[in-house]
Amino acid sequence: MRRLLIVVDCQKDFIDGALGFEGADAIIPGIIERIASYKAEGGEVVYTLDTHTPDYMNTQEGRNLPVPHCIKGTDGFKLAGELEGPLSGCRGFEKPTFGSMELANYIASNASEYSSIEVCGLVSNICVISNAMLAKAAAPEAEIVVDSKLTASFDPKLHQAAMDVLGGVQVKVL
Repeated sequence: MRRLLIVVDCQKDFIDGALGFEGADAIIPGIIERIASYKAEGGEVVYTLDTHTPDYMNTQEGRNLPVPHCIKGTDGFKLAGELEGPLSGCRGFEKPTFGSMELANYIASNASEYSSIEVCGLVSNICVISNAMLAKAAAPEAEIVVDSKLTASFDPKLHQAAMDVLGGVQVKVL
C-alpha cells in the first residue's frame, strides 16, 4: 500500500498575484517538507494547476469569480518558485475549475494501491475541499487527510468551515 500526497494549486496567482492573500506563502515551507518526506518514504506526489484560458471571464467560474487568474502561459499560472524543484518529476494535473476529474479518475484507477491520500495547498475552502471530496469518492477505503496547517484561505472563517465540513465526511483533519 502506498501513500499519495496531492499539492493543490500552489501557483503564483494564489500567493502574491491576482488572488494572492496574506499568509498564503506561509504554508509553502511545510509543503516542501511534506513532499520530501513522502518521496523519502517511497510515497507518490502529484499536484494540480488551476488552468484558465484568456476567455476565463466568459466561463461560469469567471462570471461568479470575476478576477482573471492562472491564465495558462502567464507568470501567475506558474508554480510558486520554491516548489518547482520539489515537484520536478511529479505528475501534474491541469484543471479548468475547482476539482480535477482527471485526478479523481487517476485516483480511482489506483484506489486499491493507496492506504492514505493527503491533500494540501490552496485555497482551503475552494480547490482543496473540492479535490479532497473527489479523492474520498474515488478511493473510499483510503484514509483521506488534510493538515489544516498546510492549507489556507483568504478568510479564516471559511478555512475553519472547510475543515469542519471535511471532518464531517470522514476526512481526517490535522
